[in-house]
Amino acid sequence: MAEERQRIRVEFAYDGGPYHGWAKQPGLPTVQAALEDALAMIIRQPIATVVAGRTDAGVHANQQVVHADIPADIWATVPRNAPLAPAPAMLRRLNGVLAKDHPGIIVHQIQEVPRVFDARFSAVRREYSYQIADGLARWNPLYRHIRWQHREELNVEHMNIGAQDLLGLHDFLSFCRPRPHSTTIRTLEELSFSRLPDGAIKARIIADAFCHNMVRALIAACVQVGAGQRPPAWLGERLAAAERTSETKLAPAHGLVLEKVSYPSCEQWAARAEQTRARRDS
Repeated sequence: MAEERQRIRVEFAYDGGPYHGWAKQPGLPTVQAALEDALAMIIRQPIATVVAGRTDAGVHANQQVVHADIPADIWATVPRNAPLAPAPAMLRRLNGVLAKDHPGIIVHQIQEVPRVFDARFSAVRREYSYQIADGLARWNPLYRHIRWQHREELNVEHMNIGAQDLLGLHDFLSFCRPRPHSTTIRTLEELSFSRLPDGAIKARIIADAFCHNMVRALIAACVQVGAGQRPPAWLGERLAAAERTSETKLAPAHGLVLEKVSYPSCEQWAARAEQTRARRDS
């Protein structure tokens, strides 16, 4: 008889600066290793997590999501003697463990969810932001870890004009590093640039999902347009070429933040997961 398990949904934020990305790597500090080690310390056995979307080394998150399956009998003991249900007790204990060695990771919410919830495949969209301080006059040492300090001033209007040609359902092979047996077809819902009150540029990028390096490649391409190195129409031409070449550049990782992962109502979790898996398999 299979062991009964309770699936939990964990929402958390992190400063990606000290980590070599999300995914575990031998001998290197990663966000996944930090989170799973903390869970294992509490549960007293290895716990595997499934993430909504991997982030590269140095990329930050305001709202990342994972799910994990905990043996039901152990889950019931998480509160110990505290007058709390297992989920809030786990939230308190997990943050306590992380605070010792990983103060840049904060768990905001833990929920019990049915087994049909999948942090990766049930998601309907991901939203990122990216900040750029363009021109030496806008450089601020206080923001150097969260903004790309770009030497040239950028034309935001040209960046927005060119970005319009990238919206919609396309093959984004020109702007990503393909993984084996994975599709590079995505639906880009928004790619826009605006000035913040202090003059820095903030990009907003939303899609159903992103390929490896896709956001950073899109930002780098738009910056070439903003710097006058390429005309706005070049972005659409690169997209149509559907090939990764030496023209594919990457913006620095530290300016990128995963802002939000969105899910449908709980009644649609299973259907959405099946739909996403079928699209990826094809």
